[in-house]
Amino acid sequence: MEGVSEEEGCDEMKRLEGKVALVTGARRGIGAGISRVLAEHGATVVLTDISEGVHETAVEIRERGFRVDSYRMDVTNGDEVGEVVRKVLAKHEKVDILVNNAGIYPRQRLVEMSEEFLQNMFDINVFGMFRCAKAVLPLMMERRYGKIVNVSSVTGPMVGTPAGGQTAYASTKAAVHGFTVALALEVAQYGINVNCVYPGYIVSPSAYRTRGSATDEDAEEAMREFGLRIPMCRQGTPEDVGNAVLYLASDESGYVTGTGIVIDGGNILQEEFLGPYEPR
Repeated sequence: MEGVSEEEGCDEMKRLEGKVALVTGARRGIGAGISRVLAEHGATVVLTDISEGVHETAVEIRERGFRVDSYRMDVTNGDEVGEVVRKVLAKHEKVDILVNNAGIYPRQRLVEMSEEFLQNMFDINVFGMFRCAKAVLPLMMERRYGKIVNVSSVTGPMVGTPAGGQTAYASTKAAVHGFTVALALEVAQYGINVNCVYPGYIVSPSAYRTRGSATDEDAEEAMREFGLRIPMCRQGTPEDVGNAVLYLASDESGYVTGTGIVIDGGNILQEEFLGPYEPR
């Protein structure tokens, strides 16, 4: 930027300076990407996950010079959620931003599905979101400020998948959409914004390795080839999702509530697939 030093330019980018953000399911993937983006833009980010590996992710972000904390937290355990939120409030005195990202996505066809499978999916993907929002809302309402961003998916609210096995997952992500709309109206008078993001295909090298790709190079090639099925010629990155969450978590979205952003490279716009596409 002409006439602005690199340091001043970085400061100018810190849209969340002074904010405290709590992100669930932050060990890896979309949750880690969201955490990195929020931290880069000045927030103190509290990473939570059921896996102890969340502490390693926090160390990686902290080593880049950003402010992060981390806690192991199981979103299916209301007492544990409440305890972590109390610890965050004791240390930071507030939670400005909650990102409900924790979720699972195993596939199973309905005719083969046990009630335990369905209940577990809802307990994590839906009730976990309820528990976390309920824990942070009282202080947000008292302060008359807060940003809640829920991670849904294009699968469920907008599209299905020909691969099948997604009835449980799609139902939970449609529930995230309904929760977002209803809660947004419930707390709008308290100055709290509740919104949603709808990711499409987001890169996951580990997922491709489990499909038989033996090396990182094979996984990268498989992802590149799959990306050519998408109009933007690539799969999304966790940081692509993070950038959308950044907007919804910032004061720039102060007049936006009960809505969502699709992050899928234009994939759901296709009535029929005419690819593979090539960058132009």
